[in-house]
Amino acid sequence: MSVVKSFAVGSGDMFYIKHGSDSFTIIDCDLSEENAGCIIAELKSESAGKGITRFICTHPDEDHFGGIEILDDAMPIANFYVVKNQALKDQDTVSFQRYCELRDGNKAFYIEKGSRRKWLNSNDDTRSGAGITILWPDLKNQHFIDALAACDAGESYNNTSAVLRYSLNGGASVMWLGDLETDFMENIVDAIELPKTTIVFAAHHGRKSGKIPDSWLEKLDPQIIVIGEAASRHLHYYTGYEKITQNMAGDITFDLSDDKVHIYVSNENYFNHDLAKKISDEKQDKFKGYFGTLTVETEYTLEPARA
Repeated sequence: MSVVKSFAVGSGDMFYIKHGSDSFTIIDCDLSEENAGCIIAELKSESAGKGITRFICTHPDEDHFGGIEILDDAMPIANFYVVKNQALKDQDTVSFQRYCELRDGNKAFYIEKGSRRKWLNSNDDTRSGAGITILWPDLKNQHFIDALAACDAGESYNNTSAVLRYSLNGGASVMWLGDLETDFMENIVDAIELPKTTIVFAAHHGRKSGKIPDSWLEKLDPQIIVIGEAASRHLHYYTGYEKITQNMAGDITFDLSDDKVHIYVSNENYFNHDLAKKISDEKQDKFKGYFGTLTVETEYTLEPARA
């Protein structure tokens, strides 16, 4: 049993995974004076009792590490997972300064395709792995090499994004794509493994510029695509797939239990007619805002141990 939550933070991204194992994972952040207090209070509460807390930054864009200094001051980041880079910025913000300190310091662990690390995806006698697989980047791939060069020159950061997949043993799986752009995803389709995945967070906050290509969707075969909070005129709505739009649903919580995903949303008035036909009402009340329950379709996993 585990919980995956996506916060509605406006134009940015922020997630956490409360693992069934002794781990707690935060993926990206976009904190402000308005939202930091309640979000950090929740992170502290939900991570209490976990032996390992890690932060994964998908790529060096401000809306994916904004306010990281607030988070680091309140909950010191001891494990900082990041794609190695030397990004330049026109604006040297406080958040970017703290990002660089973490990226270049002794708390950093540099991730790439196939990364293995104790308690991220490897077990020992102390605790089991957290069930997180790093599917991208491939540091030897020329498309990534070119994207990293553009990042380090301060030109563009999106296509240095890591692709992450979390899976619960015998249950649901979830994927994050950062801000990868459509053309880039098309270019690397044969260089990345894309197993069937239950829930996929659309790239680039759901924008058309980050539309997940059909060549990816055919392999991923997601049951739900979560579309982020970009302005509605910029969104791609994935006709033919079930989706949740975060700018309508608010905070989204997925409670993963065996072969079920219990879905909760913070907007009590949110309704999705198409998705409602695919889910059941199992009268769950673990959190506020129960929306319904999804039964996980059969899928294969990359590795046997997930938590």
